[in-house]
Amino acid sequence: MEKRRRIGAYGIARDDQDRILLVRSSPRSNNPGKWVLPGGGLDHGEDPNLGVVREFHEETGLDIAITGLREVFADFVKFPWRNVIIHHDRIIFEVEVVGGTLLGETNGTTDLPMWVPRDDVASMDLNPFTARVLGVTTVDPGEARRPESADEAGETAKDGRGLGDAKRVVRFGSYGVVTDSRGLVLLSLISEGYPGAGHWHLPGGGTDWGEQPDEGLLREIYEESEQLGVITGLVKVGARHNPAAMGPEGEPLDWYTVRAVFNVYVANPTEARVTEAAGSTAQAGWFSRSELADLPLSDLARRELLHVN
Repeated sequence: MEKRRRIGAYGIARDDQDRILLVRSSPRSNNPGKWVLPGGGLDHGEDPNLGVVREFHEETGLDIAITGLREVFADFVKFPWRNVIIHHDRIIFEVEVVGGTLLGETNGTTDLPMWVPRDDVASMDLNPFTARVLGVTTVDPGEARRPESADEAGETAKDGRGLGDAKRVVRFGSYGVVTDSRGLVLLSLISEGYPGAGHWHLPGGGTDWGEQPDEGLLREIYEESEQLGVITGLVKVGARHNPAAMGPEGEPLDWYTVRAVFNVYVANPTEARVTEAAGSTAQAGWFSRSELADLPLSDLARRELLHVN
């Protein structure tokens, strides 16, 4: 069975009666009749903080503002009629409604938005990932159904060509602001031939197919520095789109990465040593906060550590 990935952003909205807004999956969807959080797949190059606002409006007619970041996680759905299994990276925001009029989506994968009393949520026929987010016990997601629409809703594009002759690459990455008991910060130097070469970056990288974001981050930290860390919180999600990146073999890439940033603590730091052979990390090191301003930092490291764009 072919393996693919999809990245989506979703919003949890509550009203002044503590009702939760859900939308019903239409016959064009892979789970017709099931109720789901408003949201959906991100467009190529789209910031998830903007994508959730766009998707929410398309499915409900409502305008929202993000009030918090709930969680990021992965789940998996089989599409037997396409011989495909899709790894979904899902980003869940807390949001509030700031305008608009409640309206259903026309000719989309949802067809009815509805405010649901909290006590009634458990009795709804929920999409498995929505049940997970809302704390409702559910059965295994099993296999998706063939949509009635010939468009086959839920389809995701394979890697193809982006702008010009650049190969389109989509990644979901987990990165860490990694500190230790001495107050030092861990950084990784990007190897030559990779996008951002020569810059010190937050430890982390793309998660593997089938891997949860937190598990992928701890694996990447060990591969890049031989450190064992503990995740202490989710900080933010964002994206970087470089349509003119250059790959390690001189291949042009239309590079789009959605990035989750976590706080990570290393209780027993050791000398940082790269354990991954011939990878994207040339070396790793611990640095004091006073040393950071003199280092060539990546955009992500500069933003998270020096709070400079």
